[in-house]
Amino acid sequence: MVIKYEPLNRKERIARLFREAIEAENQKDLETAKKKLDEILHESMEEEPELYFEACFRLADIFLQEDNYRGAVKCALRAIYNAPNDDLFRLGFKRLADILTIIKDAGRELELTENMDSLRVLLKEDELLSSFLEALMKATKGEEVSVEFPVKEMNEALEALKG
Repeated sequence: MVIKYEPLNRKERIARLFREAIEAENQKDLETAKKKLDEILHESMEEEPELYFEACFRLADIFLQEDNYRGAVKCALRAIYNAPNDDLFRLGFKRLADILTIIKDAGRELELTENMDSLRVLLKEDELLSSFLEALMKATKGEEVSVEFPVKEMNEALEALKG
C-alpha cells in the first residue's frame, strides 16, 4: 500500500508557522520568531490578508520587545495599509495607538522620524495613510498637528502620541 502525503495547504502551513513563531518567542528566540513571521507574511499577503494583518502585528510586538520602535510602527502601518476590510483597518489604528503609547511612555518618539522613507514610498498611493504618516512625523517632533482624520481611530492614535 502506498501512502500519499499531500502538501500542507496554505492555512495549515501558516498555522504551523504561527505556532512555531509563538513557541520561539516564548523561548526568547526572537530571531527565529521573526523568521517564522516573515515566512507568514510572504505566504499570506495575497491569499490570506487577515493572517497577514495578524502576522504584521505579531512582528510589531517582537520589535517592541527589542526596543525597535520604528520597526514596530512600520509593521503596524503595513498591516493597516493591507487591511482587507474596514473593521481591521480601524482595529489596526487601535493597536497602533497602543504601540504609540508604549513609545511615548519610553520617551523614544524621535526615533520614529528616522529612516521612514520606505514607508513613505509604500503609502504614497494612499492619500489618507500618507497624510497620517506625515501628521505622525510632525507629532513625534512635538509640532502642532491640526489635521482631523475622517476615521476616529486615526485621530485617537495620534492623540496617544501627543497625550
